[in-house]
Amino acid sequence: MKIKDIRASVHTTSIEVPLLRERVSGYGREEQKEFVFCEVETDEGLTGVAVTGHFLAHAVVVALEQHFLPTVVDMDPREIEAVHQKVWRTLNPRTMTGVVSSALSLLDIALWDIAGKAAGRPVASLLGGARTEVPVYVTFGFPQYDRETLAEAARLQLDQGVSALKMVVAVNEGGWREDAARIHAVRTEIGGDIDLMIDANYLFTPTEAAQLCRAVEDAELTWFEEPLHQNDARALADLRAHTRIPLAAGQMEGHRWRLRELVERQAIDVLQPNVCYCGGFTEARKAAHLAQIYNLPLAHGGGWPLFNLHTLAGMMNGWILEWHLGMVQVGELLFPDAPKPVNGRITVPDRPGLGLTVDRDALRSTLVPAK
Repeated sequence: MKIKDIRASVHTTSIEVPLLRERVSGYGREEQKEFVFCEVETDEGLTGVAVTGHFLAHAVVVALEQHFLPTVVDMDPREIEAVHQKVWRTLNPRTMTGVVSSALSLLDIALWDIAGKAAGRPVASLLGGARTEVPVYVTFGFPQYDRETLAEAARLQLDQGVSALKMVVAVNEGGWREDAARIHAVRTEIGGDIDLMIDANYLFTPTEAAQLCRAVEDAELTWFEEPLHQNDARALADLRAHTRIPLAAGQMEGHRWRLRELVERQAIDVLQPNVCYCGGFTEARKAAHLAQIYNLPLAHGGGWPLFNLHTLAGMMNGWILEWHLGMVQVGELLFPDAPKPVNGRITVPDRPGLGLTVDRDALRSTLVPAK
């Protein structure tokens, strides 16, 4: 079997956010308006698919079609380490991230999809098959909510059977003090038996993050995700040494060496590689093994749960999957047969590969013309 073609395209849509009247452009925040869809075709008719997020989306398409395809054409799609070796040596010998990492993620995910289809097994099974289902947490706390609506939105999720929630911080005009008030409002609404996580998306200084930690330590947070600018491992380690709140990070890192820095500097309690950004399942599996060595759990952040599900199910230390309400809607639009959580857990599709069927009409209707 040989790789014969790589096709990629940029798409956009809008979503419904609970309790908001207007649809939200993209999949959750103002800057998240586009995503990239990729399809890899083989000479035997098998194809694999993948998705990544909005970061320099049009550049990712160019990278795949004009640089990655000439590099990997006619290679066996099942020999994924060989593909990575050639990509690293030819296109990324200096270990850069950004566009090249997003493009490699798309290629790698699609190749695992092909490998699963060729073997007649789900990707999670090929990765190790540690379990067939994983728990989920729902990212419900969109920044568009005011304090009262945020608490109402949390209650709405509980009424639907959700038992773990995550909300966004570091985006309100009131700064960390407003975040503290919002966190306490949600904790009061949901009670003490529900896991509650917060996510700053790299947006706090060390001082701001420390102030928020002190203000909400009584809220019994499950983790504080990516609190600091640049995911600064040194500063994260210092913050971790001065708070009871577990820290989580890694979802936007572009390769295993950045993830290693977080682990070896003892900067985190939870490692979060995301296959749509870190270089695909191949890099995520290496990160999972690294985390195992240090007795760290592997959780998911950064969205696109239909792909990251397979990592958490496949690996021994896989833990909990983010069910991001915005990206879930995009996934369900593209893949109508996508699995959904039941009673707080989601089951890996028993179909080969990713177990997803593409809705071609949805692809056409969301397409952004090439620039």
